[in-house]
Amino acid sequence: MTTGEKITAERNKLGLTQQQFAEEMGVTRQAVSRWEGDISFPETEKLAKMSRLFGCSIDYLIKYGAERGGEESRKTEEDGGTRICSGFNPFNWSFEYKSKKTVCGLPLVHINIGLGRRAKGIFSLGIISSGIFSFGVLSAGVFSFGCLSLGLLSLGCLSLGALALGAVAAGLLAFGGVAFGIIAFGGAAFGCFGFGGYASGLFAVGGYAEGYYVAVGDYACAQLAFGKTTAVGSVLQVNAETFESQRQRAFAFMDGLPQFWSGFIKICKTYAAKFMA
Repeated sequence: MTTGEKITAERNKLGLTQQQFAEEMGVTRQAVSRWEGDISFPETEKLAKMSRLFGCSIDYLIKYGAERGGEESRKTEEDGGTRICSGFNPFNWSFEYKSKKTVCGLPLVHINIGLGRRAKGIFSLGIISSGIFSFGVLSAGVFSFGCLSLGLLSLGCLSLGALALGAVAAGLLAFGGVAFGIIAFGGAAFGCFGFGGYASGLFAVGGYAEGYYVAVGDYACAQLAFGKTTAVGSVLQVNAETFESQRQRAFAFMDGLPQFWSGFIKICKTYAAKFMA
């Protein structure tokens, strides 16, 4: 058998169309057609990838008359999908499951685990994954979970999203050890409204609070500063001892701020009253 004939036979054993096989190889369907027709020859990198997928040796693919080596690939029908396992090797082991059911051209479930492999589906799981619900070391999706994640709802060591939760989080609403957002909560929080051990923003609440308009904290620095221990305000500074006498003046200053910030202003008033009591 020629190399092209062997590729065709092995692809058929796995039940893959030329298009599906092309996606696995990262090439076009036309390239696969040329390989199988012995019009062109696969690159070494592609041959190595085929050997892992087919569970055979590279020698078998390229040498006429060579015996098939390696552990046979296994294909099983399970829950209406296809599962492909390559022979175990700690450096190139891989596992893939792809459901036959698709939504908008994407498989409902795609699990693709292995170095350099990517999972892409409605529900996706892999070292690199993308989808509506995405789980992986590197993940991107509407709902994304991973060490490095990007999504509308993002959860990870490093996360970016409308709602982000992580050791380092950035988003409209961010929660993390270090958080950046319109509203940020964290050990160190930076945002229009920052709440944390160290908080910085237009409005800041925290142990150490540094704000542009209002800051509330044990140490506070802003135009209007409420500090339990220390307050540094360019317009007005209030500490625990002077809070009751300064409350009316301080709240009048906040009422004079742009109405766009009314929600944050209300939070600052409430927190200042509780913190300074």
